[in-house]
Amino acid sequence: MTTALLIIDIQDDYFPGGAFPLVGPEEAAGHAADVLDRFRVAGRPVVHVQHVWDDPEADFFRPGTPGVEIHHLVAPRDGEPVVQKAFPNAFRDTDLRAKLASLGVDALVVAGMMTSLCVDATVRAAADLGFDVTVVADACAAPDLEFGGRTVAAADVHAAFLAALADSYATVTTAAELEV
Repeated sequence: MTTALLIIDIQDDYFPGGAFPLVGPEEAAGHAADVLDRFRVAGRPVVHVQHVWDDPEADFFRPGTPGVEIHHLVAPRDGEPVVQKAFPNAFRDTDLRAKLASLGVDALVVAGMMTSLCVDATVRAAADLGFDVTVVADACAAPDLEFGGRTVAAADVHAAFLAALADSYATVTTAAELEV
């Protein structure tokens, strides 16, 4: 089994000062960087995903802005593919599946942002495509959300989405527990 690290949308707009800051992105990015370092040392494949929202009405991830850039803690190195996407699901209308196939990948370890949207959509799609998926819980971050007239705290959003993924779509672990 060939396992790749898939880093989803750890981009500057999600950090303090960005256009759509999440709760705890620095800690999540630090854990993602740790996992990334371990994959690199082990010589395992790494694929980066970058959301580019090319629409004049876009609130964040606009092309040509500092916020669209992949955060420095997990920046790609030469030779590490970067897949640009326009939808939450990183497989939709991209060459992600072909890139993974060219690397012989059949299992994914996922880190990224937002747990409740792009991580969730991509993990579900990956599982549906037959990949064995592991999500690194503390290498992901979520926002506070609103529903039914109340605020749902980011920690609760994060936990609910990870619980749902762990139920049928992925193994959920922490960076410290992950074996590379």
